[in-house]
Amino acid sequence: MSTTTWDVLTAMSRSNEGASSSREIGSALRRWGGHLASVVMPNIGAFIAWGLATALFMPEGWLPNATLAVIIQPMITTLLPILIGYTGGRVVHGQRGGVVGAVATLGLVVGANTPMLLGAMLLGPATALLMKWFDQAVGVRVGPAFKMLVDNFSAGIIGGSVAILGMVGIGPAISGLARTLAGGVQALIDLGLLPLAALIIEPGKVLFLNNAINHGVLGPLGVTAQAENGKAIEFLLETNPGPGLGILLACACFGSAPERASAPSALAIHFLGGIHEIYFPYVLAKPQLILAAIAGGAAGIFTFIATGAGLFATPSPGSIIALMAVTPRGGHLSVITGVAVSAAVSFVLAAFLVKVGRKKTTESPRTDSITPASATLRTPAAESRGKDLHRDSTRRRGRRPVRP
Repeated sequence: MSTTTWDVLTAMSRSNEGASSSREIGSALRRWGGHLASVVMPNIGAFIAWGLATALFMPEGWLPNATLAVIIQPMITTLLPILIGYTGGRVVHGQRGGVVGAVATLGLVVGANTPMLLGAMLLGPATALLMKWFDQAVGVRVGPAFKMLVDNFSAGIIGGSVAILGMVGIGPAISGLARTLAGGVQALIDLGLLPLAALIIEPGKVLFLNNAINHGVLGPLGVTAQAENGKAIEFLLETNPGPGLGILLACACFGSAPERASAPSALAIHFLGGIHEIYFPYVLAKPQLILAAIAGGAAGIFTFIATGAGLFATPSPGSIIALMAVTPRGGHLSVITGVAVSAAVSFVLAAFLVKVGRKKTTESPRTDSITPASATLRTPAAESRGKDLHRDSTRRRGRRPVRP
């Protein structure tokens, strides 16, 4: 992952070289998205397990159960980040990279009060890369008698050191990013540019900062507006399931084989269960899909404003069922319209982006591998000359010619 990030930066630094630099940037971004997919997609099953547990057993779920609900919080804050950190480390440097990536991710989990999935995607592979460099520079020079000792202690020292760095530095930095995004949403609301809030809300959601934005800023603002007007559009900004619905539909119809296999179940968990986090890995695996999320979110907010939509409480979780439950009498059509418009916009744009991305990865940009048209045309005279040459070469080697 670090290599592809470096490729992106290098390509950007050559942006004055014209169209070739644009192709280099696009190629590097696609490789980076591919690395993100290799880190996230193997863990989709864990995301679905957490989504099912949340949708079923949380207090507002389908089968509320306080005893079973205690598994929900540790899964999102501890299990999923460590799984991602381990997978990212293993992609870079095998089993040793996975071990140090998981250890480093634990520091992030301890050092922040929000799910550290984004930090795990970065820190796990980075720690494994440090381990790989050490093994290439020092590990190969260690004698067999001390090989196990050096390998174990080096992994422990590197993993533990990066875990401390994540706990005291990276984790608080990501928490600060959540506060910054929340402040940006507040500023847009104050300026009356509410549809533009999607520029902050949707990227913030994909970075797993959705709860900080919703409950930290939009929830308190909605409570104030609801006390004055009886309903509040602020309750719909982050909880709208439309953008995620459109993206998952596009992945189910036009995505790669693993995406088409997992997207339908993720779609049900997202739309009916209200677990929006289930579609974030699909966007992180294809970063260009964030454009579809932003467009769908902005279209939904504009529709909510035009139709006068609003809720009288925060829907938790953000499923279509929860939205309908907290919609004032007579306002259900406006809420459904906003969700449908946002889903349609995000689906159309996401389908285009997914299909274009698949086309670019399947077609070959090399021109030297294209066979000239003249080489593919076989005339009867050319075929006859070829047969004669075959007979002559066979006779010279003393073998009996084979009749064609």
